Amino acid sequence: MDKPIGEILVDMGAIDRIGLDRALLVQREHGGRLGDILRSLGLVSDLDWARALSLKADVPLAEPGDYPATPLFAGQVSEKFLKEMKILPLAETDEGIVLAMADPLDRYAVEAMALVADTPVLPRVGTECDIEAALARLYQSGRSSLTDIVDDIDADPARAGEDDIERLRDMASEAPVIRLVNLILSRAMEARASDIHIEPFENTVVVRYRVDGILRDVESPPGHLAPALISRIKIMARLNIAERRLAQDGRICVRLQGKAIDLRVSTVPSLHGESVVIRLLKHDPVALEFSALGLAANDQTILRDALGHHHGILLVTGPTGSGKTTTLYAALTHLNSTERKIVTVEDPVEYQVNRVTQIQVNAGIGLTFTNLLRSIVRHDPDVIMIGEMRDGETAEIAVQSALTGHLVLSTLHTNDAPSAITRLLDMGVEDYLLVSTVHAILAQRLVRTLCEECRQPYPAPAELVERFGLDRYGANGNTLYRAEGCDACGGFGYVGRMGIFEVMPVSEDIRRLVLQHADSVSLQGAAVEAGMTTMFEDDIRKAVAGVTTIEEVRRVTREI
Repeated sequence: MDKPIGEILVDMGAIDRIGLDRALLVQREHGGRLGDILRSLGLVSDLDWARALSLKADVPLAEPGDYPATPLFAGQVSEKFLKEMKILPLAETDEGIVLAMADPLDRYAVEAMALVADTPVLPRVGTECDIEAALARLYQSGRSSLTDIVDDIDADPARAGEDDIERLRDMASEAPVIRLVNLILSRAMEARASDIHIEPFENTVVVRYRVDGILRDVESPPGHLAPALISRIKIMARLNIAERRLAQDGRICVRLQGKAIDLRVSTVPSLHGESVVIRLLKHDPVALEFSALGLAANDQTILRDALGHHHGILLVTGPTGSGKTTTLYAALTHLNSTERKIVTVEDPVEYQVNRVTQIQVNAGIGLTFTNLLRSIVRHDPDVIMIGEMRDGETAEIAVQSALTGHLVLSTLHTNDAPSAITRLLDMGVEDYLLVSTVHAILAQRLVRTLCEECRQPYPAPAELVERFGLDRYGANGNTLYRAEGCDACGGFGYVGRMGIFEVMPVSEDIRRLVLQHADSVSLQGAAVEAGMTTMFEDDIRKAVAGVTTIEEVRRVTREI
């Protein structure tokens, strides 16, 4: 294509005009290649850059599954040359050698490989990270980008003491440490991680990513670099690097791989330094529809009926990280219209929604849930979303708001839907107010979903059929699915997560039991008799349908 590659990126939607102009300005002032500038600024991901190069050079993309299991031309071309040229032979065909290239316009690399192989070269555009990972795997050199960065850091373990604040500040501002932090963040994005855990121990520092709810160990830097690494993160989050005795919380707004993300940083003192957890909040569009979340048709009907009231309360319950906020936003999307004024009070604001007034809690200046709720009821809202009912005072204001004509959506920490009633009673909410305001309670968990590329069916063992009652699903109950693992899912067998739910409408029978202060077991029995599907039952349905595995059912619902 004759069109400049920057214009191709704009046409693809990978970057906006402002971002491109910014990168071009940096290129004019400091030189360098546009691709390197765009990626170092976090304006474009490796994959988007590779796609643009593919269009520019009219060269096909190399897919992750194209990389070989064993090195080609190992005795004829060195790993050093392949790494410097950012190329890797993929296969030998009758037409020539298929070559993955980070820069398909590099004629020197093409001619050199054609000379080595004595055959024509068929270029393919590969991302730098894919080529680098394949080289590290094939040649088992033990060297990776992280190893190279660590070698560039001038850190003497004997001098990098925790009391040398100025030295730590200087090290945290040096390019290698900055690159180290950026690499950890970029790899977390590539792995679809929701959290990064950085934990210092006596002689090591452990870095782990939480992917689909499960923690995984990843390549970690040497232990003596922990103070510099953690100091860099604290500087980015505007935290006090000299204060290591108290827990601190901060936020970072960055662009990684062309995407804007918010990082919530939390530090706590530990025996061998500070432990850091970084929550990644992506700005990607989220499918905020009930069906996309995994809600069954009957549960969707109950929710829509509860949201159809002009006043009252809808509660979403579950442990931390179970997707409650996403479900609330799906409800807000359903309610969002020109006829309604919607106000939210959140900590933090995780998604931005057009035409919704969203308020961020800031306890440091007195913007607490309680104070904000007292203020926003005077702003004539139709719908109020409370990020979490944390105490009796917040719950009381929510109930009063529901009684005065507002529809209130909120979350609560309980194990199941019926327990939310007893939790609110324990918080001091009067029983007669509960039965007058609460329309429905939804409880949820998240289960990992099977990779559709590699999931394998197998006959359900007779003991599982009997234990879980799978025969009630007819012929489908005789087949379950297992996670195998492939390149598409990184060998784990799962890709992404889906919700399992139980939705309890507050019927007349439930109200009568609430007024009698019945326990949660009695409430659940009455709800099931009225047709409520429990989370366990919803999970079993998804396992029989091949969405998840019976192992996930037992892992997620064993305490329910």
